[in-house]
Order: sequence, then structure tokens, then C-alpha cells
Amino acid sequence: MKYLKQFLIIIAISMIGEILKYLLPLPVPASIYGMVILFVGLMTGIIKLESVREAGKFLIATMPVMFIPAGVGLMSSWGALKPVLIPVSIITIACVFTVMGVSGVVTQLLIRLKKQMKEAHYEH
Repeated sequence: MKYLKQFLIIIAISMIGEILKYLLPLPVPASIYGMVILFVGLMTGIIKLESVREAGKFLIATMPVMFIPAGVGLMSSWGALKPVLIPVSIITIACVFTVMGVSGVVTQLLIRLKKQMKEAHYEH
């Protein structure tokens, strides 16, 4: 029953994301709305981590299986992708390294900020 409740919370948040996608004229996917709602809920304490932890762990553990349909779709559209394979590969590699670089810089900034906040807290 515990897992069912946790999945229902996640599904309800996903449904709210779908409704927002339908109502708001922004080019934002419904899943992003849902992730932002869940993040804000967890950060503010409206949603307790314990109320979605096990279902989240299960979804993360089964995530690789979710990529199988996408992989099959890529294989079935190989004829359409073959002529643009080089540009798509270059763009994909550039995006991967850009995301890695930006993520690293942001993480370092957040670590430094957290360290400064701790030092300022201990000085008072």
C-alpha cells in the first residue's frame, strides 16, 4: 500500500504537469513542469521525501528499460538518420561536453557558496 501511495503522488504531480502544459502557452514539456513541482514541493517540505523515496528509487532503477523503445525507434528510422548522422553526432558531442562543463562549473560554485555560508555561520 505504501508503494501505491508513493506512485499516486508522483502520478498526480505528473498529471498537474500535463494540465499546466495544456493551459500555459509556453514551449515547456509537461515532464519539466512535473519535475519543477516535485522539486519545489520537496524543497519547501510540502512533500516529504519519505512519501516518494521508495517509488523514486524504483523508477530510477528501472530507468534503463525506459530507453529501449527510444533505441528501437532510432534503429527503425536509420534510413532517415543516415544522411544527417555526422552533423547530429557533432551536435550531440558538443552538447554533452557543454552540459558537462556547465554542470561542473555550477557544482563548483554551489560547493564554494555552501562552504562560505558555513564559514559565515560559524563566525557568528
